[in-house]
Amino acid sequence: MATMAAEVRGSALERRFRFAEQGTTLARDTMAGVTTFIVMSYIIFLNPIILSFTGVKGLEGKGLPFNGVLTATCVVAGVMTIIMGLYTNRAYAIAPGLGLNAVVAFQLVATEGLSFPAAMGLILLEGAVVTVFVLTGLREQVMRAIPLELKKAIAIGIGLFIAFIGLFDSGLVARGTGTPVTLGSFTTWPILVTIVGLVITIGLRARGFRGDLLVGIIGTTIIATLINWGTNYTAFTTPGVARWPSKIVDSPNWSLFGNFNFDAFSKLGVISALVWVFALFLSDFFDTMGTLVGVGKQAGYLDKNGDLPDMKKPLLVDSLAAMAGGASSTSSATTYIESGAGVGAGGRTGWVAVIAGALFLPFIFIAPLIGMVPAQATAAALIIVGYLMISSLTEAEEDAEPGTKAGGIRLAGIDFHDLAIGLPAALVIIIMPLTYSITNGIGFGFIAYTLIRAAGGEWRKIHPLMWAVSAAFTLYFFVPLLQTHVSWI
Repeated sequence: MATMAAEVRGSALERRFRFAEQGTTLARDTMAGVTTFIVMSYIIFLNPIILSFTGVKGLEGKGLPFNGVLTATCVVAGVMTIIMGLYTNRAYAIAPGLGLNAVVAFQLVATEGLSFPAAMGLILLEGAVVTVFVLTGLREQVMRAIPLELKKAIAIGIGLFIAFIGLFDSGLVARGTGTPVTLGSFTTWPILVTIVGLVITIGLRARGFRGDLLVGIIGTTIIATLINWGTNYTAFTTPGVARWPSKIVDSPNWSLFGNFNFDAFSKLGVISALVWVFALFLSDFFDTMGTLVGVGKQAGYLDKNGDLPDMKKPLLVDSLAAMAGGASSTSSATTYIESGAGVGAGGRTGWVAVIAGALFLPFIFIAPLIGMVPAQATAAALIIVGYLMISSLTEAEEDAEPGTKAGGIRLAGIDFHDLAIGLPAALVIIIMPLTYSITNGIGFGFIAYTLIRAAGGEWRKIHPLMWAVSAAFTLYFFVPLLQTHVSWI
């Protein structure tokens, strides 16, 4: 009877998620979902730290309650990621966006003087604007207006960004004294753990082991915990990291759900509040676009034109997640670039997202467990995922877009000899990791593309929406200048 029940469940899941059609299996996508969750689970703790002003001098007691943000973060990430998996059958995961949460805490609240409910009201509004763009089809049209080569550059730039996050957060790359960055000190335990994790994960991948990322993360965490115990907990000093928690179960705090208002319009003025909505909207809009394209290319979701079939579905879930983030005081929730970790582990269907989302929910009660995983344990997974996304630059000649030639040879990547394509693509690839922003990279690339085409008299090659997007990005980059020197903004 148990075997028959298992077969029925397997058959139902196969019909729902189409594992065989996507070239994967239930077991592989389950493991991929666990991998995605582990790699992005840092947000469970990082989001509350940022929004509660934990450890920030002068702002103690002015932030949101830590446990309240943790509960809301797990609920929003869990529920919206499950919805993404069920509705789209894609391996995209959602959680509160790192970066936008800092904008909310340190710019809207600490600098502009808004209350957290007022700041979250602006987040809710920008999510509503994005939702309108999705429902009217305008967001999808913007994505289709982008040249294929720039879409490839976005995927590569995100790959470098992910790899840089792994390198920097693990300490393998650190801030330099005479240079912006340099190699970290190879005399410390955390760096040693990072290197061991890289050796384990790369070795497993070289052997063709399917669960290399997950096993690498778990194995490295065990090694880090043993080292920390052996050094009397001096190797890893961050509270809770690389040590078994003294308390596993904790009570959830539901106080932040529905805690928003629109007082920003009276506090800042209507024009200034709308400018903030525009800036938040643009960042959210193109972060998501970059992630869908980058991870989608790695997963094989994109068609020959670099477009995502049924694009409206993930865009709609993502926009509703942004609204959910504002309504629950977690800041805007968005599709995560770390979704590429699950894809890198072989995941392809929405079951990956369902598993990743479901794993967020128990941590409403047992959050301390995931705090054991140090950044050094996830570094190897992020670096491998970055490599996989960067590899999109290399394509088989038969996969090149039709008619793309250079010197009589079909190109299978980006023609960097073509100034109008090569320079914008290079800017996208370079600026994303160096500014820690997907939006900045896309913005510089789009503006450069439009300017070069226009200066070369190739007006007809510029899609009308590219003109509009480039103008919007120009305004976006000049918003700080306008806010400083224009009194009514």
